[in-house]
Amino acid sequence: MSFFVHRVSNRALRVTLALFADYGTEGRENIPTDGSILVIANHQSNLDPAVLATALRRDTRFLAKEAIFKNVTPIGRWFLRSYGAQPLKRGEMDMTALRWALSELKRPGATLALFPEGTRNPGAMKKAYTGIVPLAARAGTPILPVGMTGVEGMRSVLRVFKPSGAIRVRIGRPFRINVAGKLSRDDTEAAATEVMGRIAALLPETYRGVYKEAATAPFSFTTTIEPTGN
Repeated sequence: MSFFVHRVSNRALRVTLALFADYGTEGRENIPTDGSILVIANHQSNLDPAVLATALRRDTRFLAKEAIFKNVTPIGRWFLRSYGAQPLKRGEMDMTALRWALSELKRPGATLALFPEGTRNPGAMKKAYTGIVPLAARAGTPILPVGMTGVEGMRSVLRVFKPSGAIRVRIGRPFRINVAGKLSRDDTEAAATEVMGRIAALLPETYRGVYKEAATAPFSFTTTIEPTGN
């Protein structure tokens, strides 16, 4: 049922994007063709998960803040679960969500997406939570950065029926976090900034916010994965 709901919803959104919006995706060649991936993106609106999944065209699962599940009807919660969303307690180390994420990433061909900022930040990026670092380090899974623009004006999920504006999804090169063992708080913060900088580098400068400098900084904690055959 989950795969069916996800697939039908994404196909329907592709139709409405084609009909009503100026929609474009760049960098789909960077999406690994096999194996599990951890996808990270900036967070502009409630439509971000759907737009992201539609661009990736993979069976994508999500970590979503717990409040979303509490503020919808039982049918809404059923749809969120069926679409592939898993609640995450924001602002703390949610071990249940962490175990679920690590288990999910062991599934062949899994695609797990999350928005490290933790909440919607229309326009410019805001400071992200550092939990992305221990999750990525423990999973050892390639990380795929994605930058999205043009979705910030569509705050209601009902806009899936009539999206508008110039919507762009830019997919970057996959990379890995090259750390071993437990990092200090300062190093974890620095690694998280570098990870978010990879997202910011995919965005126009006006969208980069607190990660404006990180977008052009050298890499210390992450390594770009070279294409097979190079």
